[in-house]
Amino acid sequence: MIYPIVAYGNPILKREAEEINEGEDIKELIKDMFSTMDNASGVGLAAPQINKGIRLFVIDSTLMVDESDEEKGMRKVFINPIILDEYGDDYSFEEGCLSIPELRAEIIRPEKLTLEYFDENWNLKEEEFTGLTARVIQHEYDHLEGILFVDYLKGLKRRMVKSKLLDISKGKIATDYRMIYPVK
Repeated sequence: MIYPIVAYGNPILKREAEEINEGEDIKELIKDMFSTMDNASGVGLAAPQINKGIRLFVIDSTLMVDESDEEKGMRKVFINPIILDEYGDDYSFEEGCLSIPELRAEIIRPEKLTLEYFDENWNLKEEEFTGLTARVIQHEYDHLEGILFVDYLKGLKRRMVKSKLLDISKGKIATDYRMIYPVK
């Protein structure tokens, strides 16, 4: 099943997501989230973006790396993740979001993180991620905390995107995927 993506302005995007009960069968939901992300040509998708307020996200950072890159991306699911540490040099990278189409901004984040999470078989993992994969995880993790990449924008940059965000919330945007708009 391919879910519609929740657009900017929907309150679920600003709420902290709830933990999933350990052992709960969510394999079908995970499959559907990958299908939804792929359909929208995304590199990550958090459950709140499909109107589910639970701590779950999927990523496919293989789409962001070239064959010549040292870093190899990964296609992975994260259940009830907890960032244990973020470290390394801060670097700027242009981010976008399926819930905020046609808007991108340079966001500064640390280059590495250590994450504790459950995989799709409810195996507890602790793993270090770096580079673009770490960035995708940080972005999707923010969704679980009710934070959007535009929340990092300040001052003039924030004011410059305000009307675009309002248009998105009203559905005045064209996408190649279905969306749910809070205001019509």
